[in-house]
Amino acid sequence: MKQLPLGVRLQDRAVFASFVAGANAEGLAAARALAGESGPALLYLHGAAGSGRSHLLQAICAAVPGSGYFPLRELRALGAAVLDGVAGLPVVAIDDLDAVAGEPHWERQLFSLYNECRGTGARLVVAAALPAPQLPVALPDLRSRLAAMPHYALRPLDEEGQRIALRQRAAARGIEMSEETLLYLQRRFARDMSSLNALLDRLDMASLEEQRRLTLPFIREVLDRQA
Repeated sequence: MKQLPLGVRLQDRAVFASFVAGANAEGLAAARALAGESGPALLYLHGAAGSGRSHLLQAICAAVPGSGYFPLRELRALGAAVLDGVAGLPVVAIDDLDAVAGEPHWERQLFSLYNECRGTGARLVVAAALPAPQLPVALPDLRSRLAAMPHYALRPLDEEGQRIALRQRAAARGIEMSEETLLYLQRRFARDMSSLNALLDRLDMASLEEQRRLTLPFIREVLDRQA
């Protein structure tokens, strides 16, 4: 993992090459364009949990050295001052904006950050569960700036896309997963990528600890033990 300020880490798997676009080809293209400085310097991504918005924000940061990724749901307890001075970075990626919407001190800080980024030339990308006009942002100036940013909606992968993403992630770890195994995991567990990725992490750890291949019988054995 790459270390960022404030102890926040980028996930190694969160790069453009590992993003399975599915219905999100336009959002992926916009993120790549911002990272490559061939598109607008502002970007707003929105979608439900598991739609890939955090993945794309981290992929942008991984592609642009020196960038800052700020997941506000994690950083909220530290206070809005965590964003002081970050407009000097090449890309500022603000995740989980909805976690602080409606909080005056955070809204003032975000409005200042927007203006500072415009002044320094830093690229600003924001992600939230909802489009900016639907967020409970109270500060009119911030609400209007966010609403004017180019918006791209992201959608969770369908079941086939999930299997492609899981197989790809497993292959990156040297694990070959059969279609039967992938279908079993989808049938038995929550069908969102966050849960499925966490499940793969657990299975991979068990495989390493016990020096056994991730066969379907072994997976069943591990999950029965952890039930």
